[in-house]
Amino acid sequence: MIIILKENTPKEFVNKLTKNIKSKGLQIDISKGARKTVLGLVGDTSVIDREQVQGYDYVDKVVRVEEPYKRASRSFHPQDSIIDIGGGVTVGGKKIAVMAGPCSIETPDQIEGVAKDIAAAGAAMLRGGAFKPRTSPYSFQGLRDKGLDMLVTAGKKAKLPVVTEIMSADKLDVFLKDGVDVIQIGARNMQNFDLLKAVGKTRKPILLKRGLCATIEEWLMSAEYIMAEGNHNVILCERGIRTFETYTRNTLDLSAVLAVKHKSHLPVVVDPSHATGKRWMVADLAKAAVACGADGIMIEVHNDPDNALCDGAQSITPDMFTALMGSLRQLAPIVGREI
Repeated sequence: MIIILKENTPKEFVNKLTKNIKSKGLQIDISKGARKTVLGLVGDTSVIDREQVQGYDYVDKVVRVEEPYKRASRSFHPQDSIIDIGGGVTVGGKKIAVMAGPCSIETPDQIEGVAKDIAAAGAAMLRGGAFKPRTSPYSFQGLRDKGLDMLVTAGKKAKLPVVTEIMSADKLDVFLKDGVDVIQIGARNMQNFDLLKAVGKTRKPILLKRGLCATIEEWLMSAEYIMAEGNHNVILCERGIRTFETYTRNTLDLSAVLAVKHKSHLPVVVDPSHATGKRWMVADLAKAAVACGADGIMIEVHNDPDNALCDGAQSITPDMFTALMGSLRQLAPIVGREI
């Protein structure tokens, strides 16, 4: 249920109303717009007399929210959320955030070299995998703690915030201690509810990738798990879904960007690298993502992709990334955005 207050509602009325609602065992999320304030009620709203509340002088209207996700719903939070990463970097709003880096961190020279190149090209964040979930137990699993240290060091040298994937809640303290700026929940862990609850207890920005076979509602419900614990700093990432098509690694669902932004206030980024698995497709699909309203792009960049230990076929070179950034700078203003 949401309660929409009239313009210029006195603060005293808001405080009195919220106190009364909380006394009935409900939680309240307050969203303040340019003119109106929206109170989002979470819990058993049957204890609220809708007609009585509707009759209050400063209440514009009372609306029941049908979606099972509440805090992630645009009804609860009409304005687009802008997630502050730190260091002047945000996701959401007019500026498009570009995250780039190798699938897996391999050596200090590799990650620091890529970080330097993408920073020079204008990337906003450095991404890199230290803990790698792989389909085969015999594939390279990442350098783990050692790789995490390399990533954070490379980010500091390049003056870029870092984003990397966490696979289990027992590593959360390490991520927080080492200064990871954005914690990624991978597609395979989208419905690892214990992990979602754990990162929800932090206030770190969380990049939540869509599961391989997840519906949009399931994806938003996973975001709700994080937000229900108090962490509203959630960024959604469309990375392709599994369909009957086998030519590409996955099927990039750009319609999901529009659907999510219609249903939710959370920012959405697109990962064309994992979506296609093909290097030559990445640039054009990155441009398509910007054209359809994505708030950010996540791209795999490797200085020697043909010899990469992980996902080299979908990684572009630093030179290709620099060229892509030039194209995105030309495209973004056409759709009212900037890089």
